[in-house]
Amino acid sequence: MTTSLVLDTSTSRTTVGIVQDGAEIAHFHHDDPLAHGEVLPRLVAQALDVCSEVDEVIVGMGPGPFTGLRVAIAFGESFALARKIPFIGICSLDAIVPPPGTHDYAVATDARRKEVFWARYEGGHRIGQAQTSSPITLKLLDIPIFGEGAIKYGLAQSEHDPYPQVGGLIAAARNGTHYSTPIYVRRPDAFAAPKDVTFRPMNALDLVSIFDIEKRAYAKESWSMAQLKEELASKNRWYLVAEKNSSVVGYVGGLCVHGVTDVLTLTVHPDFRRLGIARELLRRLIDWSRTQKATAMMLEMRIGNVEAEPLYLAFGFVEISHRDNYYGPGLTAIIMRKDLT
Repeated sequence: MTTSLVLDTSTSRTTVGIVQDGAEIAHFHHDDPLAHGEVLPRLVAQALDVCSEVDEVIVGMGPGPFTGLRVAIAFGESFALARKIPFIGICSLDAIVPPPGTHDYAVATDARRKEVFWARYEGGHRIGQAQTSSPITLKLLDIPIFGEGAIKYGLAQSEHDPYPQVGGLIAAARNGTHYSTPIYVRRPDAFAAPKDVTFRPMNALDLVSIFDIEKRAYAKESWSMAQLKEELASKNRWYLVAEKNSSVVGYVGGLCVHGVTDVLTLTVHPDFRRLGIARELLRRLIDWSRTQKATAMMLEMRIGNVEAEPLYLAFGFVEISHRDNYYGPGLTAIIMRKDLT
């Protein structure tokens, strides 16, 4: 018989449970987003009064607000270390169980700052990693959404148990991915600017350098010189270049129409990637979009672009649809959106 102590403080609820071979024999919780540290030891003491012999500790590792999330993790790690028993960390979102028969859905918890932590599921299995987004963005998914964050922002179709459940934590520990560190998915508020890189508006003298980068980055799919000239001369567009050692090493362009900015291009010379240049170019395009009173941004990204996808996700872009054959036969584009309100 395996006895599990189950803990979660990733939401406004502090949850403690004792489970023996899948049967829940104790369950205590307290709702207060500021009281995790105060109530968790008391709830654990109540649970241990029911059964003090514990073989493992299962803890929700988030995502969640930093302070509250750390309470269960620190307590659980210390408890497991003292008793010399296994510590199992799972994604807290995986423990929010939808109504029976729900196949395609999302769960969302409150990330504060008018944002939610969320993930999408198909057949009970999480698709990809947890993300942070504006609640408005989730409305575009057109699927049922569950969880505390969904209720807070009017996204939920029902108030079906919106918190990580003891049974869900156990199921995730048995069948899901384990985590050894907290799951922090909120993008940083600030990044260090790329070293020795300057940024300025694009001009016609840059087109030769940009055409060369296009060829290096996209080969046969690159823009022609005629297309580059047309883009630079068109209205409502904004282009910015990044320079290092007096040479153009990257550029970004956007088109703002009817309150939505379309990311036309974001390209960095292959020899100057992973220096934070693309991140800074995108950040500046977002800032420009806000000056244009844009309420959202859109972009297309080829499926399998493992270099670009983490950047877009980190800035809050969310997949909303696909376009088949967008980049050529069999080459599908992912359509992504970021809300700016």
